[in-house]
Amino acid sequence: MRDYDEVTAFLGKWGPFQRLIFFLLSASIIPNGFNGMSVVFLAGTPEHRCRVPDTANLSSAWRNHSIPMRLQDGREVPQSCRRYRLATIVNFSALGLEPGRDVDLEQLEQEGCLDGWEFSQDIYLSTIVTEWSLVCEEDWKTPLTTSLFFVGVLLGSFVSGQLSDRFGRKTILFATMAVQTGFSFLQIFSINWEMFTVLFVIVGMGQISNYVVAFILGAEILGKSVRVIFSTLGVCTFFAVGYMLLPLFAYFIRDWRMLLLALTVPGLLCVPLWWFIPESPRWLLSQRRFKEAEDIIQKAAKINNVTAPVVVFDPVEQQEQLPLKQQKVFILDLFRTRNIATITIMSLLLWMLTSVGYFALSLNTPNLHGDPYLNCFFSALIEVPAYIAAWLLLRTLPRRYIIAGVLFFGGSVLLLIQLVPAGYNFLSIGLAMLGKFGITSAFAMLYVFTAELYPTLVRNMAVGVGSMASRVGSIIAPYFVYLGAYNRVLPYILMGSLTVLIGIITLFFPESFGRTLPETLEQMQKVKGFRYGKKTKGSMEKEENPKVIITSF
Repeated sequence: MRDYDEVTAFLGKWGPFQRLIFFLLSASIIPNGFNGMSVVFLAGTPEHRCRVPDTANLSSAWRNHSIPMRLQDGREVPQSCRRYRLATIVNFSALGLEPGRDVDLEQLEQEGCLDGWEFSQDIYLSTIVTEWSLVCEEDWKTPLTTSLFFVGVLLGSFVSGQLSDRFGRKTILFATMAVQTGFSFLQIFSINWEMFTVLFVIVGMGQISNYVVAFILGAEILGKSVRVIFSTLGVCTFFAVGYMLLPLFAYFIRDWRMLLLALTVPGLLCVPLWWFIPESPRWLLSQRRFKEAEDIIQKAAKINNVTAPVVVFDPVEQQEQLPLKQQKVFILDLFRTRNIATITIMSLLLWMLTSVGYFALSLNTPNLHGDPYLNCFFSALIEVPAYIAAWLLLRTLPRRYIIAGVLFFGGSVLLLIQLVPAGYNFLSIGLAMLGKFGITSAFAMLYVFTAELYPTLVRNMAVGVGSMASRVGSIIAPYFVYLGAYNRVLPYILMGSLTVLIGIITLFFPESFGRTLPETLEQMQKVKGFRYGKKTKGSMEKEENPKVIITSF
């Protein structure tokens, strides 16, 4: 009985058909890059202070001293959420008293921003923060907006696989692209924060579903050797390209509604891809739609200019090859024994805390010193060498040591930020980027490492549960950024400490590199360095398939 790869081997490995699928599916990922991180600029919080009405009868001196000062990074700046009691200073102004000379400002009564806020337009003309005054008592809504987007991502990751299994990869790919683009467009017409956030949750659902289904479709159409490159450098690099385009759009378009409109247009450019991207022949065969699968392979043969057999998929042979009813497994099987439960709990922590570091660093770029657009671009750019490093390291070195190593590196440089003198902002930014490099590299290796630790029966479930833990981490991450409003280095201290901690925990995992993949739960290796199996040529070949999933989501 021949498998799918053997039946379609006549197509070759890297013909025009494979190149077309590779680049079109990778290109469809680009909108995910800027939609996934667009909240960085859509919900940017500019400098702000209490508004003092123009109608208030104040002298120029009292108007200039109407806002209390506070110390920030060694310099005095106006308070964002307090002003001197307006009635009091109007009275002092009418009496001809001078602030600081006749009146001790520190003794004056203060009040909140009863007349709203004045927002600086040096960086943003408008954001959802300035539109709906999400500052001071309402500032909790900003991180909640981002967290709820990632709740949508969590929900989308639950349903995308089931929908694509039921209705087909291609159909769900374009349906979720339409959801992502359509609901992003509807956000432009949001009349309040609640409407914007509800739509943002739906955008998150479409965003991750599109990403996951594009990955599955490419992995099923492309051959084994091309599949590895597509799943590592192809998908991830094009996601990073979209991420790099985000600050370019935002730099030239400073109004959040116009920026959102500009970010939805590329989604429309994906519509023509419907006529070039085929359905997965593997999925069609699983649905017993042999004629449609046959037509796709025959068309691929013409594109590659090769001669195809008269009958590629023999219906009788394919019917016999369809899998029999498999043994049912449940999530509790991941906790069946003490050893398996320990590995599972450590895996969940590894996924969640690595995700916290990745998304917190990505979302924190506007809070770094310097140009926020340039910082965001560097944050996206550093991901490309991080993915390449992950791919190269996975090919040659033990898993737990390289993952622990890059986590130690990333966490350590983040902890060093607190030691940087106030005037050396470029050094702080450089360390933050190096931390992003280390954490991104580790994140890129988790799918492979998890897939190699667990047996075939529960491997997909284990990776899925780990991925769910990473979604929880992304939901928590905005609140790490939120802490930066109170202390600039506190987020880096927390992220660095947690990253180093999870790096230490990673050393207690069993090693999977060069070892036979377990087939049963009893064959799983023990924690604390106990090793199972022997390194054989066959085991190295069996590792080829798990090494295909490297993704930032």
